[in-house]
Amino acid sequence: MDVRHFLLCLSFCTFCALSKPTDKKERVHHDPQLSDKLHDDEQNFDYDHDAFLGADDAKTFDQLTPEESKERLGMIVDKIDADKDGLVTEGELTAWIKKTQRKYVYDNVERQWQEFDMDQDGFISWDEYRNVTYGTYLDDPDPDDGFNYKQMMVRDERRFKMADQDGDLIASKEEFTAFLHPEEYDYMKDIVVLETMEDIDKNGDGVIDLEEYIGDMYNQDGDGEEPEWVKTEREQFVEFRDKNRDGKMDKEETKDWILPSDYDHAEAEARHLVYESDQNKDGRLTKEEIVDKYDLFVGSQATDFGEALVRHDEF
Repeated sequence: MDVRHFLLCLSFCTFCALSKPTDKKERVHHDPQLSDKLHDDEQNFDYDHDAFLGADDAKTFDQLTPEESKERLGMIVDKIDADKDGLVTEGELTAWIKKTQRKYVYDNVERQWQEFDMDQDGFISWDEYRNVTYGTYLDDPDPDDGFNYKQMMVRDERRFKMADQDGDLIASKEEFTAFLHPEEYDYMKDIVVLETMEDIDKNGDGVIDLEEYIGDMYNQDGDGEEPEWVKTEREQFVEFRDKNRDGKMDKEETKDWILPSDYDHAEAEARHLVYESDQNKDGRLTKEEIVDKYDLFVGSQATDFGEALVRHDEF
């Protein structure tokens, strides 16, 4: 896939986690977004790896042997232990997770910046973004891949204008970060909600009913009986999502769902990691307790391909 098509797909899929038909799609946006994977430790620890390391470095750890993973994890523990007392608290772990996710966001922006800033003036105009992202795709009225590029471009332009606080259609790096990662910025949260509702609201009535809510997460074709988690989600919609009990979610109810203000996902993940790793149940983790649970924190899949593996010096 060329860079232009990759960026186009990135734009199209910003809020849609790809999944198999029977898997649950995660719509809730974390602050910062910890992972687009479902948090289900019974299946795997992929969510925990992304949250603890960041998505990019989690992929790197997957290429390491268990011994390499444990060694590098030990180095990370030394960085997390801010007061150098040999113990990692929930607070220190929360701070690390938030730092990791901020790094992921800014690294992602840096990777794309040079591609879009075509005149190298330190800014990205809407015209630069449009030309790089869409290019000649707009000249093809019937593209082979079936994407409606003009509609996608309209959505991107609307989001670009929302991120562009001074209204000059030229994005600074901070404004471009808000464009690419709107869930990170309070002033962008309305566009996150609007785009989510547009994706789910299939009949275009401006609200999300129960079947649209379930249909966004689950494709029943050929599956027979619904999985138990789908039944649970139906109950969640009735009992918690639809607060005024009118059978549908409006803008505010949708916002409460995907951007919960009373829940810190980094703190919740830190509590989870401590709970799963704290062998003596003193509420704090030693390096040994963390390394013993290396599969939960970082994972590992030894490779035998004989290829040079990517290594990150920061660990």
